[in-house]
Amino acid sequence: MDTQHTWKEAFLSYKHPRVLGMLFLGFSAGLPFLLVFSTLSAWLRDEGVSLAVIGFFGWIGMTYSIKVFWAPVVDHIRLPRFLGRLGRRRSWILLAQLGIVSGLVGMALSDPSVNLHAIIAFAFLVAFSSATQDIALDAYRIEAVETELQGNMATTYQLGYRLALLVAGGGALFIADFWNWSAAYFSMAACMMVGVITIFIIREPQVGQETLQNAPQEEALGKRITHWFYRSVVAPFHDFFQRYGWTALTILLLIGLYRLPDLAMGIMANPFYLDLGFTKTEIAQIVKVYGFVMTVLGATIGGLAVVRFGIAAPLLLGAILISASNLLFAWLAIKGADTNFLVLTISADNLSSGIAGSVFIAYLSSLTNTAYTATQYALFSSLMTLPGKFLSGFSGLVVESQGFAIFFTLTAFLGLPAILLVIYLIKKTKNQLLKI
Repeated sequence: MDTQHTWKEAFLSYKHPRVLGMLFLGFSAGLPFLLVFSTLSAWLRDEGVSLAVIGFFGWIGMTYSIKVFWAPVVDHIRLPRFLGRLGRRRSWILLAQLGIVSGLVGMALSDPSVNLHAIIAFAFLVAFSSATQDIALDAYRIEAVETELQGNMATTYQLGYRLALLVAGGGALFIADFWNWSAAYFSMAACMMVGVITIFIIREPQVGQETLQNAPQEEALGKRITHWFYRSVVAPFHDFFQRYGWTALTILLLIGLYRLPDLAMGIMANPFYLDLGFTKTEIAQIVKVYGFVMTVLGATIGGLAVVRFGIAAPLLLGAILISASNLLFAWLAIKGADTNFLVLTISADNLSSGIAGSVFIAYLSSLTNTAYTATQYALFSSLMTLPGKFLSGFSGLVVESQGFAIFFTLTAFLGLPAILLVIYLIKKTKNQLLKI
């Protein structure tokens, strides 16, 4: 997007119907995430599971980080029968949503104090289905509107996503505090109907992409499969490296490191609050509800900044804020259960996360070619989460050996490489690779 717009034009762009529609799809994407991540960690800690074991549960989230391996299937295979009538994007989203609902019901019927393996199995089903939904949903988001509205799509997506995090975080904690964890997870399964209903309302984007079914029929099956494999798996990666050359490696490295401070500490957040002495209701009110407001504010600022100023400066600001805000958690660990300081910490952290989230989603979207949308975006989003999710598996061991203050300080320093990479790309490309 080379032409800058006025603030009024930036605000009016949010009235676009597809931009508004992303609110509900973002909710569908965000709801499962915490239920296999920090909300699950609170449940496990409540049941007396050790921090070391809870940390290793973070590896379930690596499912989101390896979705690139089945993204070509979602990108280019049409589902048969009734689902296929919805179109390639909507049918895969609906199938994934049904898998999420099944997994959440299974978790609700399980008891981690009796059968931890069942929780692991159903949590994996939720994570796998959620990652599959993300593949198709990211492709829909990118294909549904023109490039200059991607920042807006990212913002409303973030808003819906954060609403879902509020429900799956604060809502689940409230329900667990007043009833029990099974009731909380049954309720979350019911909330997935928001996404299911939305799929039957929205329309399929009209983007021509080749599938195995419409490969040349006169060719033998082996040649058709080879042709499809090249188009679905090889071509998306070849296209990306062809467009960006050796700079593509720097871009991929930045993608892998940008959210590292957030992801590495995330699974320890709820156990941290509980161990400090905050109640589940206090966590829900301050961390989830109030934190949601600050995140929405940050996401809105991030989306407007992209429309107004382009991507370079907001991307650098987001990287700095993500890293710096983790130091407040280290300070909170030293101060103890100070409610006022918790509010300050959550304000800074969620505002930073909202800004960085909108900006980074817009940046990743700008890197894709609509001929290979799902596969390329899955590559980017997989790289974005893989290093952080891998490191999060060891977070419990670090906390048990070094304490929370040292742990959060270490996660803050994990953000320095991303800051340096953004500066390098700005100088090397004179902002050309950081514009949308």
